[in-house]
Amino acid sequence: MTTAGLLFMLISVGAVTILFVWCLIKVLTGKKNPEHLAHVEPVETKDLDRR
Repeated sequence: MTTAGLLFMLISVGAVTILFVWCLIKVLTGKKNPEHLAHVEPVETKDLDRR
């Protein structure tokens, strides 16, 4: 592998790794109000056939 190819590969892999770590940090340390979190709505027996 040439020096340019090795350099390009290292920069590409490094950029993707940094982006992945940044996304993980944003997701895991995000401060959400508990009122805006997802919730499960009750399922009524008459609606079971439509699902």
